[in-house]
Amino acid sequence: MTSLRDDIAIGQLNEMGQEYLPGVLGLEMVELSEGSLKSRMPVRKLHIAPNEFLHAASVVALADTTCGYATIAHLPAGADSFTTIELKSNHLGTVKEGSIACQATAQHLGRNTQVWDAVVTDEASGRKIALFRCTQMILWPKP
Repeated sequence: MTSLRDDIAIGQLNEMGQEYLPGVLGLEMVELSEGSLKSRMPVRKLHIAPNEFLHAASVVALADTTCGYATIAHLPAGADSFTTIELKSNHLGTVKEGSIACQATAQHLGRNTQVWDAVVTDEASGRKIALFRCTQMILWPKP
């Protein structure tokens, strides 16, 4: 089983996305541990759909980024990177203000794939907003 790399810290995870979608959306990684990563995202108008509810893509971006960064922090020694090969989300609710939180938990940390589950909640109440699962393919150097 792959374990948490000791050369990755929360600050690095937050820094790597600043000029990309995670930075634009205001995602913040808050706690990294063995088999887990927690994050949050303050809800702003840019996260809201024209129907005035939280846009599903905003929720997916938080969950997918959290699982992706968790994968980076748990890459097997010698691996180059990863890519998402499947994701699924079930949306259970919404928020219109405040912040949402996410906890990604490893379900499988193999040599060639990782499977992560994430639960997205209303940060203030803890109410579930979405359930998410993704499969990551580990990328190895070409011989």
